[in-house]
Amino acid sequence: MDGTEPVQPSLNSSYIPTALGNHNISEDEENEDQSPSASLLPKHSSVPLAVRYSPEDSYCLVYIIFFLMGIGSLLPWNFFITAKHYWLYKLSNNTHQGGSEDHRSDLSDYFESYLAIASTVPSVLCLILNYVLVNKLSSNFRILSSLFVILLVFVVTTALVKVDMSEYRVDFFVGTLASVAVVSGASNLFSGSVFGISGHFPMRISQALISGQAMGGTLSAVASLVDLAVAKDVTDSALTYFLTADVFILLCIISYLLLPKLAYSRHYMLAATCTSTGALSEGGGAAGTESRVSVPPLQPILRKTWVLGLSVFYVFCISIMVFPAVSSGIQSVHKDSGSPWTNTYFVPLTSFFLYNVADFCGRQATAWLQVPGPTSRVLPILVLCRSFMVPLFMFCNYQPRDHLHTVLFTHDVYPVVFNCLLGLSNGYLGTLPMIYGPKVVPRELAEATGVVMSFFLTLGLAVGSAFSVLIVHFI
Repeated sequence: MDGTEPVQPSLNSSYIPTALGNHNISEDEENEDQSPSASLLPKHSSVPLAVRYSPEDSYCLVYIIFFLMGIGSLLPWNFFITAKHYWLYKLSNNTHQGGSEDHRSDLSDYFESYLAIASTVPSVLCLILNYVLVNKLSSNFRILSSLFVILLVFVVTTALVKVDMSEYRVDFFVGTLASVAVVSGASNLFSGSVFGISGHFPMRISQALISGQAMGGTLSAVASLVDLAVAKDVTDSALTYFLTADVFILLCIISYLLLPKLAYSRHYMLAATCTSTGALSEGGGAAGTESRVSVPPLQPILRKTWVLGLSVFYVFCISIMVFPAVSSGIQSVHKDSGSPWTNTYFVPLTSFFLYNVADFCGRQATAWLQVPGPTSRVLPILVLCRSFMVPLFMFCNYQPRDHLHTVLFTHDVYPVVFNCLLGLSNGYLGTLPMIYGPKVVPRELAEATGVVMSFFLTLGLAVGSAFSVLIVHFI
């Protein structure tokens, strides 16, 4: 089925292929009369007439706010990863010797492995908690509380940058892992909640949120390159990193508080509230109140979105299998030349920067092109085709190689092309099902569906991370 074919009756009326839609008219307004989901609104509603017509997103402020929150949802985690040299310095045995890495410790050698474990489990648990609480705690409370928790952790982390922890390395190690777990869990609670409320908006807003997440990775990659080029002292560089994160988290809090003051966002949030109220009132007063505070029904959500959810799961599972565990281990075939390109900048540029830029481009492309559609069989087929990316990376010049000694791609251009393809396909094929999900269910389930789609994404990352360990050992 072509992605631009007319939407099936089960689809939410807010889904309109970009190629067919008139951008001057609200997506909800165009299909209000013919869409079955329009019946979810009360027939004789007292909703003001203005709610039926979408105001313009003046100066794209709502789009920009969701874009910023997308950056903020992954930037804290990316900054923890980017500060690798700082963590190695703090956990080494020579914090009085200017940060040289000659004296390593067990804590620094296995830090990244522990870091992955400390982040994955809380992410999955917090997204499950987010789904359970979606009708019990308001999105405002979940979003703001998670942002303030992230801000608190980063303020403490920033304060410890210049503190000598050489006598308390084990305590610092445990505290850092606890901080990573808290930040990872809060970030996933934040991103899941924000993506949930974006399900009430047109797809361009969900796309802005997801593109912002890719920009967060791009900014961290740029910061890493700048750090390699100009950094003189490890702690000064880390202090700049974490202060930047503190400021950006504050910016996210302020931006979110501004959101209800904009007419465009008030329109969709009010329409969502009226939809939920109208649907629940049909079940009677007591029954409606009980359902309002209960866990959203999972079966009707999965019945509509299981293919999209599995697509999201598999896209991010394949990506995390090779990025960054395998891709960051691919070295230049001319490493012995001694040039800065082959020694210092090859991995940061080819693995991190190019991947994140391509990922951002793929996500941004969904703002103009939404093909294949949500019910197309082509979408899962394209997702499955990404499986070929795993052997492509394995047969590049990954070092060291203990078991698989064959290197088929013996030129530096291959990892460049493969990382671009991996990022571009991850951005495009990962974004489409994420923005389709909340649009193929009844409107009162849109927020819960956004949380479910985020759960599929995080579960894919968790499973892919486990397989990445096996792949590295196999090579």
